[in-house]
Amino acid sequence: MNLSSLGWDESLAAQFQPFVSDGLVPARVALEHRHAYGLLSPHGELTAACTGKLLHVSTGRGDLPAVGDWVAASVRPGEAHADIHAVLPRRTKFSRRAAGDTAVEQIVAANVDTVLLVTALDQNYNLRRIERTLLLAWDSGAQPVVVLNKADLHAAPAEAQAEVEPIAMGAPVVTLSAARGDGLAGLAPWLMPGRTLALLGSSGVGKSTLINRLLGAERQATGAISETIGKGRHTTTHRELIVAPAGWLIIDTPGMRELQLWDVGEAALDTAFADVIGLAARCRFTDCSHRAEPGCAIQAALDDGTLDFGRWQSFQKLQREQAYAARKADPRLERATKSHWKKINRAQRATQRLKGGGDD
Repeated sequence: MNLSSLGWDESLAAQFQPFVSDGLVPARVALEHRHAYGLLSPHGELTAACTGKLLHVSTGRGDLPAVGDWVAASVRPGEAHADIHAVLPRRTKFSRRAAGDTAVEQIVAANVDTVLLVTALDQNYNLRRIERTLLLAWDSGAQPVVVLNKADLHAAPAEAQAEVEPIAMGAPVVTLSAARGDGLAGLAPWLMPGRTLALLGSSGVGKSTLINRLLGAERQATGAISETIGKGRHTTTHRELIVAPAGWLIIDTPGMRELQLWDVGEAALDTAFADVIGLAARCRFTDCSHRAEPGCAIQAALDDGTLDFGRWQSFQKLQREQAYAARKADPRLERATKSHWKKINRAQRATQRLKGGGDD
């Protein structure tokens, strides 16, 4: 197994230079467990754990290795085991807020070139969910591709694709049926040696079936469609980086029931909703709230049907979530926001007291 087959390039080699004198070797994270990792390296497949120093200097979960990461490791002599000393800077990363009440970043996949956002043309089909995953994909830095799977279960798949393309904002949309093997050629432009893809989507959309078709082998476990809910059953239980015989790499991920935002940048929102941002820029007033102001381009577009009301609501919802996620990711911003609202509340209470005093 050579490094170039895993996606290694000159840029990564330059970043690794500080570790060469320490006798460390580069490796790529293929599996991530709670306290252990599976690495791919010129020494073959290795099990690995983080050194105590790395754990100590890490400020959070996002600083630790994730599937797709490149790491600097020391291989134990005579063993298929390594110690991870450092994580190389990530070119791209697809993150979400981890499930639960605590604000913690979960890196789903790192150093990905193309994100295949898989949805099924069955009861899973949802334009608002596609918008959400596209927002996170644009923020990751990778190229998003929307994959509409299970075309054989939809009465008019071409119409569904035509419905998705306007909200994809330039991201390619590919319609296929992994179960039947139809339309797979549409993914050929991204299946290049040394390139890394990641499959993301809800449970049961057919990601594992798609991987098996692309690999030409039953590599991943798959489940039949549930007759009760009309969706595929969840089969993937962990994230895994797989090297295809043709030389490209793909990361399979478990189905994600919830996809909460984590510190999404404004640039990603501007890209994912470029049509809405463009309309807002045409409003008469720069501080337009898009409610009842004269010359509001948003309201005009909603009235004449140019802008779908559901998309406008989705934009507003994700905008609020983006602000909330930014505050949770940055304690200073959270404190500043709380202080701002405390001042407003104090001023309101003071005003109410003055009004009450005037009435007595």
